[in-house]
Amino acid sequence: MRGSGRVSEVEEGRAAAEGAGEPLDVAGVGIGPFNLSLAALGDGLPGLRCAFYEQRPAFRWHPGLLIEGATLQVPFLADLVTLADPASPWSFLRYLRERQRLFPFYFAERFHIERAEYDAYCRWVSEGVPGLHFGHQVDAVRWNAGQGLFQVDFTQLDVYGEAEALGRSYARNVVLGIGTAPHVPRVLRPLAEAPSVPVYHSSEYLEHREELLAAGHVTVVGSGQSGAEVFLDLLRRRPVGRERLHWLTRSAAFAPMEYSKLGLEHFTPDYTRYFHGLSEPVRDGLLPRQWQLHKAVDAETLAAVHDELYRRMLLLDSGGDRDGGAGHGSWPDAVLTPGVRVRTAGRGGGSQLELHLEHMEQQERSVLTTDAVVLATGYTERPAEGMLAALDPYLRRDGSERPLVDEEYRLVLDPAVTGSVFVQNAERHTHGVGAPDLGLAAHRSAVILNAVTGRESYPLPQRTAFTRFGLGAERSGAAAAGRSATVGV
Repeated sequence: MRGSGRVSEVEEGRAAAEGAGEPLDVAGVGIGPFNLSLAALGDGLPGLRCAFYEQRPAFRWHPGLLIEGATLQVPFLADLVTLADPASPWSFLRYLRERQRLFPFYFAERFHIERAEYDAYCRWVSEGVPGLHFGHQVDAVRWNAGQGLFQVDFTQLDVYGEAEALGRSYARNVVLGIGTAPHVPRVLRPLAEAPSVPVYHSSEYLEHREELLAAGHVTVVGSGQSGAEVFLDLLRRRPVGRERLHWLTRSAAFAPMEYSKLGLEHFTPDYTRYFHGLSEPVRDGLLPRQWQLHKAVDAETLAAVHDELYRRMLLLDSGGDRDGGAGHGSWPDAVLTPGVRVRTAGRGGGSQLELHLEHMEQQERSVLTTDAVVLATGYTERPAEGMLAALDPYLRRDGSERPLVDEEYRLVLDPAVTGSVFVQNAERHTHGVGAPDLGLAAHRSAVILNAVTGRESYPLPQRTAFTRFGLGAERSGAAAAGRSATVGV
């Protein structure tokens, strides 16, 4: 019932009845790429009963960052299914065949596809795989000890996002794939949350691009891939010589992502197993040092930024200094400054904003006046505490009060809970930098489905990297012929 926020008893009873009957084998919470991968691979297993719930009305993947020409940082083989089941009917190549684009794609020789094309592919899968329920908000997950099942309570939403009916499903296993939420630094939250203040997270970039292009001066904060893509897009669209752009980052440099072939082996199941076997203090110490594996910028985007700046320099040099400022030379009006943090932020005179900066190496401070800010400050794991409140007494935690996650992506629960709760992209602290990587989606889904079915529904490789992480061959999945004795050094 739109607008009332209440659901009649009749509607509640009807919706609950729809979830009755034989319990589900898997109830998935959230339908992003990772749970969509699980649903697509699960569709290939006869007799497996699955249902996935998502509060959004349809699948969309980072719509605010589908900038023209922006590509994925993983090859097209890292689709939802191929690295676990190349013969799946839900592969990217099958999608191309359905769209009659297979030969054009073949001749295009594209290893990295555009983000918009990946989004379209995922939407095609979401419209074909059975058991996906959009417009369904999961409210709570409880363990029903009497039935030996998880009880999943949800609210069915209408086209306006208002409560329409209540429902309940029972499942032997639950998979959480609720994704991440945009991270806004604490010092910038008051501005970002204030109405009519042009401070936007990069996830909203395309929605506000025209407003940003009309602003007098724009500052981009954050030097990951999103920050680079936003800065490059603004740079290309603003007038030569009147760019009026500033790009800031806490990082010591606008650094390229580690993209060597051996470096990429950190995104293999071999490394995931190795990382999971390390002690908690060692894992926590490793993650911050590996930022160039996942928080930096691909070299092509950095090169494109430099090329565009140099192109503008040539145009200014050939046409003279349009600003006419002494000493300005032919440099475009764009400032790129690494090693800087935003200490505080607030409203300046008129409609302008003031960012109070500190250079972390010089230990000097200054104030930057700007008209609009784009926060390319990343994402944080979406909290699930409210939804899982009833399971909290059963949940086992590590020394930092984070949930323990076993090697098969299962939350470690009290033995009284005989069902399993699996997580997707909520286990970086236990499984390493590959947790949010699309390239490991199909493999993780296959691991979870093998655990759910209790058999090798999807055969998985014993070894996936030339690098042997650690000294124990058995732990790294190396072949017996490659074993070596452990020696003291």
